[in-house]
Amino acid sequence: MANNFDLQEQEQLDELKHFWNKWGAPITWALVVVMGGFAAWNGYQLWQSRQAGQATALVEAVELAAQGGDMARVEQAFGDLKGGYGGTTQAGQAGLLAAKTLADAGKLDAAKGVLAWVAENSSDDGYKALARLRLAGVLMDEKAYDQALAELSKPMPIEFAGVAADRKGDVLALQGKNQEAIAEYRRAYLALGEGVEYRRLVEAKLNALGAQVQTVAAVSPAGSAQ
Repeated sequence: MANNFDLQEQEQLDELKHFWNKWGAPITWALVVVMGGFAAWNGYQLWQSRQAGQATALVEAVELAAQGGDMARVEQAFGDLKGGYGGTTQAGQAGLLAAKTLADAGKLDAAKGVLAWVAENSSDDGYKALARLRLAGVLMDEKAYDQALAELSKPMPIEFAGVAADRKGDVLALQGKNQEAIAEYRRAYLALGEGVEYRRLVEAKLNALGAQVQTVAAVSPAGSAQ
């Protein structure tokens, strides 16, 4: 009985050896890949967490410098944030704050540079759109109307379409191109929802140029269907 058991055990050992000789290496490499991937994922998560923490600290530095009116520190802190953590959401957020602070202090060239960077490099499409709108506003103040229109003509998320069209209308009105301005204001009016307070401002601009809201409604999809 013992001999039979030993023989059966030996056969099982031989089968195991055969299996391991055939599949041992692939299994080992598969485990290495899986464990390596797990370690890499954990490392990436840790790296992201550190990046976010360090970026947040620099955002706070920008905020403190802005509150204190230290323009040199604002530029330095944002430069550090842009250079080391430009791919984070915080970089776009801090850029908008830095640009406003610099513009309010009369440093328009520096403000434009920050806004242009955010508009091209922010990881958040909303921040990109806001930067373009604000950059267009600064260019309008400088009477650089063609450059402002060029910024406003670049792609933006659909939710910014109404505001962008309104701002285009402003630029065209300043250029004395009233009919083109009316066309943009109409686009803005139709893009903005009925419950949006901003729509009243667009309506006032249309009225100032001799265009009525009823006319705008008539060219809307709902108006044409009637």
